[in-house]
Amino acid sequence: MNQDSYSSDQPTGQDPLLLLKTLQLLWTKHELEKLKEEIRRGFARLEDPLAGLLAMLESSSDWKGKGHSLGYCITTELQLWIKEHPAVPQSGTKLKKLQARVLGMLSQCPTNLLDPLISIYQLHTADRNYLLEHVSHLYLQGNYKEAAILSIKLKLQPDQDVEKMCTPLLLQDKANLVEDYVGEYPELQRKLLQTLDMWCDPSFNIRDITRPYQGLSRYKPEKFNRRVLSKLVFRLLERFNVDPALCPNVINQRHLRTLNYLFYKRFVEKTMTEENWADHIQSTVGENRWLQGHLVQSLLRHCGARGAARWARRCRVPPEMLPRAVAEELQKLHIQDRAEEVTKADIIYEDSKKKDYYQLPIAREKIHFLQTWEETLQCWEKVLQPGQVVGVDMEWKPSFGMVGKPRVALLQLALKDEVFLLDLPRLLKQAEAEGEKEKLPRFIQMLYSDAAITKLGYGMSGDLSSLAATCSALKDTEKQMQGVVDLLAVDKQLQWKKDGRKVDGLSPEHSHEERGVKQPEKGLSLLVQHVLGKPLDKTEQLSNWEKRPLREEQILYAASDAYCLLEIYERLCKDPESFGLGSDLTESLVEKQSKKPRAKKQLNKQEAPSPSGQECQGPRMEPLCPPAPISPQEFSVVCDNMLQGLGRYLRCLGVDVRLLDNEDDHRKAAEIARQEGRVILTSGLPYQTLRSQVGEGRCFSVNCSEKAKEQALQVLKHFNVQVSLSDIFSRCQVCNCNKYLKVSRERMRQLVEGSRRASGEHSAGCPGSQSCGVTVPACDTAQPGCAPHGERAEGAEQSEAAAGLAGDTVLQVAAIPPGVLDRAELTDFFCCTRCGKVFWEGSHFGRVVSQFQDVLVASGDTQSVYELS
Repeated sequence: MNQDSYSSDQPTGQDPLLLLKTLQLLWTKHELEKLKEEIRRGFARLEDPLAGLLAMLESSSDWKGKGHSLGYCITTELQLWIKEHPAVPQSGTKLKKLQARVLGMLSQCPTNLLDPLISIYQLHTADRNYLLEHVSHLYLQGNYKEAAILSIKLKLQPDQDVEKMCTPLLLQDKANLVEDYVGEYPELQRKLLQTLDMWCDPSFNIRDITRPYQGLSRYKPEKFNRRVLSKLVFRLLERFNVDPALCPNVINQRHLRTLNYLFYKRFVEKTMTEENWADHIQSTVGENRWLQGHLVQSLLRHCGARGAARWARRCRVPPEMLPRAVAEELQKLHIQDRAEEVTKADIIYEDSKKKDYYQLPIAREKIHFLQTWEETLQCWEKVLQPGQVVGVDMEWKPSFGMVGKPRVALLQLALKDEVFLLDLPRLLKQAEAEGEKEKLPRFIQMLYSDAAITKLGYGMSGDLSSLAATCSALKDTEKQMQGVVDLLAVDKQLQWKKDGRKVDGLSPEHSHEERGVKQPEKGLSLLVQHVLGKPLDKTEQLSNWEKRPLREEQILYAASDAYCLLEIYERLCKDPESFGLGSDLTESLVEKQSKKPRAKKQLNKQEAPSPSGQECQGPRMEPLCPPAPISPQEFSVVCDNMLQGLGRYLRCLGVDVRLLDNEDDHRKAAEIARQEGRVILTSGLPYQTLRSQVGEGRCFSVNCSEKAKEQALQVLKHFNVQVSLSDIFSRCQVCNCNKYLKVSRERMRQLVEGSRRASGEHSAGCPGSQSCGVTVPACDTAQPGCAPHGERAEGAEQSEAAAGLAGDTVLQVAAIPPGVLDRAELTDFFCCTRCGKVFWEGSHFGRVVSQFQDVLVASGDTQSVYELS
């Protein structure tokens, strides 16, 4: 409808409430085009359209709910109409009165109405002190979320106290809103981070913060502790690119955890060499007196006074910080003590253990460490040959959860007869000094994009992500690569029996005990053992790869990591059938490389393992062929404690989800993943640490800036999880159980009435939330004849309250709202057999279906869905 259409519609003083009745009738008939036409015509006839809109909104309440409403439709149509009629907006006293009226409504508005109303009534031009006073009034009423959102919309943050505004939001677990609040203001970001860091000081009493908010609605004290706040600090440091030195308490605590982890690796697991350990200890502790004190105490526990003295000297710990026993030992030490660091027993042990691991089959002189451009040119002449097969690997310094993405320190290229180790930082610096900084990236892109050269890797997507962080010119390498064989994808296709033995009877899954805790092989090391007979020695994996010169052990490890890929590939191509692969292995690789278009790039550039063990037939270029579709029942995950919202969404869709408690360390996720075969879902900095503990492809980094629903869609699409209607609410959203007891409405009514009577008689003796529950007798949780999705136990009659519930499970019948039992359409209720939560057929189903349409697949199952009591 253009402006000319309204030339005959002159203001007539029409009553806006009469117009509203006409619009409501069109709205109920779903005649949207006629509705929009009538809205515009009606506003043209109103004497004061802006006042008319407020009158309509004030006399109706439909706009206060979420989603699309008549009020929203009217408001947005007026906004468009005003753009076509610039003379309509008002000014002066009349506008100020309208602004005062609309401000009173904004705290009740859904988010989608805020921007249109702010624009229509020009609230950005209103008196700033008046706006601040209004927001302050909302805050004092306890409407903290509304006050923050309105402040963001009106850009009031610079005139507010960031600690005061954000504290109640954090107590209500609204960290995303806090991020938005400071998002455009670097000074506020720094103030917030300094405040959070102060709260993380071990000497700070965090109860001083929570005490004034004890009566706060939706208060979640379990989400307000130093560990959770520390994770938030690192997330904000990374998002806003702030100097970590601004948060010394959080950084020190993270370094202390790294220190404890290093002592565990060295003295408990005994899987880290002394040189590696010393490098990381020195770089972690540095000259920080607080960390040096903790270092000395740990040394005393693990090495005794003499060992502590030797290491204290090596780490340059000031003598005045040493305990008396250590200081005395330090005085006794002589220079020759340094020669005693490696004992004869250590040498014998190192020599004997070599025979237990994969050995590089080429001579040492065939391994070339390249630091100049002239040397690198000779390497490229050999590598960039048509028909060449190249093993590719990369190494970087472990970050131990600190801020920033890992940067590649070494690029390994293995050919049949020699291995090249490229000192990437030095070569990039040299090329930049010569004014040719694109020279090295150009050769790397040539290698990856040449379909005539076969590139072998293991979890290459993660390597390429680190490569892009090292050199921005390589950020599109993954999009352009051809002729790539990711042996991680092949590894997932090898057919293993449940006991860990391969189909052809090769050795079972290997684990070794090297003077320490038993450690199972995983990732590439396990693949090497399955195919070549012996695992990789990974003791150099956590080296400081940025330190120069590299030690001989590091050089041999780096060369082996790349060269073993060639031997695995050759063995699989020669005898694929003995590994459970198709006989046309080589042919299928060529076909996939030449015919398959590159798949859409994954959001996180990570591998998508198939938790069910099903993959595309034959090896594939990662990620040319998407993982085979799986159902939610075949997908099991463990969610980091910052992703509980994501976990609840996935549970709602039928995924088997374990949620870490707020006090749990990240490493518990790795333990659960290894023990139960789950994929780890995490976000931000813990990803690199957890990824290294469970192997490539078993850890996925979720975009922490997204809402939980978008995160769930991201995960489901990445792993190709296809949800059917029967999966929705097939698991209890509280405890993750997938077995329900079906109870008729009449029987549930009896249980509710009995519970209320019991509560009235014994209220003094009923504990907490179970005061109005119904305790059921212990019985076997196994239920014969259960359906595969959201199993329901059905008996002839549930006269015993709950046949099939576990132990002394309490049915939470008191949580059923009044009136639900009187709804005629409800014939049955469904009770979780583990926690006793009661569900019934409700309206959540439609909302969930609409939110997750992209991942839903057609299903003939019309299983009912349940509304949480």
